[in-house]
Amino acid sequence: MLTFSTDALRPQDRFEHWCDVRGRSLFGVTIELERDKRPDFRGHFSATPVGDAVLAEMSASSYRVSRTSSDITRVPSNSLQLAWQVRGPGRLNIGRDRVQFVRNGDLVFGHSNRPYFSTPERTDGFHFFSLKIPVTSELVLGARIEDAPPVALARDARLTRLVGAMFRAMTRDPAQAGQFADEVTHMVRLALLARGRLRPRQDEIRAALHAGYLHAAREILLRDLHRAALMPAAVATELGISLRQLHALFEPTGLSFARTLTATRLREARRLLYGMQERGIDEIAFACGFASIATFYRVFRATYGMTPGDARRIPPPERDDVSSNRHPALAL
Repeated sequence: MLTFSTDALRPQDRFEHWCDVRGRSLFGVTIELERDKRPDFRGHFSATPVGDAVLAEMSASSYRVSRTSSDITRVPSNSLQLAWQVRGPGRLNIGRDRVQFVRNGDLVFGHSNRPYFSTPERTDGFHFFSLKIPVTSELVLGARIEDAPPVALARDARLTRLVGAMFRAMTRDPAQAGQFADEVTHMVRLALLARGRLRPRQDEIRAALHAGYLHAAREILLRDLHRAALMPAAVATELGISLRQLHALFEPTGLSFARTLTATRLREARRLLYGMQERGIDEIAFACGFASIATFYRVFRATYGMTPGDARRIPPPERDDVSSNRHPALAL
């Protein structure tokens, strides 16, 4: 993983360095900021490969950014870009008086060689993730994409939720993002479907939908794990699929819905046990959706080989394999 921060630079050098190295050279964009605001500029950047794609995370002071025709000529890029605007709303002008408001949480998708001009709505900085994906005919299933400007995907649409669930899963631990190469392919195809560039009745699209729904289901489990009575029917209803379809999502993983939910609760409990020492073990167990303290202790020990009290002294691993099939304790 490549990381960079302007904190190591002199205040008078930070903005110019960011413009030259991060803006012009790396992303092929033009960055603008009033001169009197430049000494206070701050920026943090990281990038990690995900298969042939690159996932970048950026947080910085507010500024205007554009990709002009000159930028495109200077740094051409036959790639697609999927961006998640975590924080920092703004207005995105894609030419011909087409201006859209990009809100916190929006996903923006389009070809990298299309011009745009973005103006921040606020002055308290921004945070976003960007996934840059080289274009191949196989990836886009022969779709024409060179003329696709960057636009925000419909916020409340089903396909946007599926793309977002996969993207958010990838960004929860950028150090592990390299494992999501297949999801990158699925995200691109679902985004192209959302943009009307692909037909829905293709085997590749069905595989992408399956992956998207699985990640969306897992996201609901993570969000609602505190609910002891969380049932598959509630998840299926929220996703707009049948109960049978929901259970079919988990079959290829080797873990049922119930075992996946237990694994999710155990991971969260272990994280809280170490990170929130002031909270009691029983309190954490109930907060993670375990209705029985006895069951929590039994399953935790059978899974991790230690008691919850022991886990308070040991940092959880960067990658927790609790959801693997080698844990019979999850068969509840």
